[in-house]
Amino acid sequence: MDNSIFLAKFWGWYLIIFFLILSLKPKRIKQIFNDLKDEKFLIISAFVAIIIGLLNIIFHNIWELNYKLIITLIGWFSLCIGLALFILPRRTISWLEYVNIKLVQVIYMLLFFIGLFLLNKVYGIVLI
Repeated sequence: MDNSIFLAKFWGWYLIIFFLILSLKPKRIKQIFNDLKDEKFLIISAFVAIIIGLLNIIFHNIWELNYKLIITLIGWFSLCIGLALFILPRRTISWLEYVNIKLVQVIYMLLFFIGLFLLNKVYGIVLI
């Protein structure tokens, strides 16, 4: 299976599932930010984000103006957030909290539509 197709399926389903969980259980968001105050959870989260970002970039660093660019940007975003959490944890957490408070609805809808877009590219649900 092509890396782009595999990662489009993975990130598409992940974003849809993440959107549904956060929509049905909005208290999870507050729980995540509370957990980030725990040093062990923070380090593990940073390492996981770095690993996921690196793997995504190594297997898929394609800068074409199509759905492949979204997959690449997700990998770079994950790597950058992971590094920021590891290097500047408090500043990064406060920035993430600020963005989450100001743009929570925009972010959730963006997650949902990006997930739908990626799944549509893979499965051809809606012909455009």
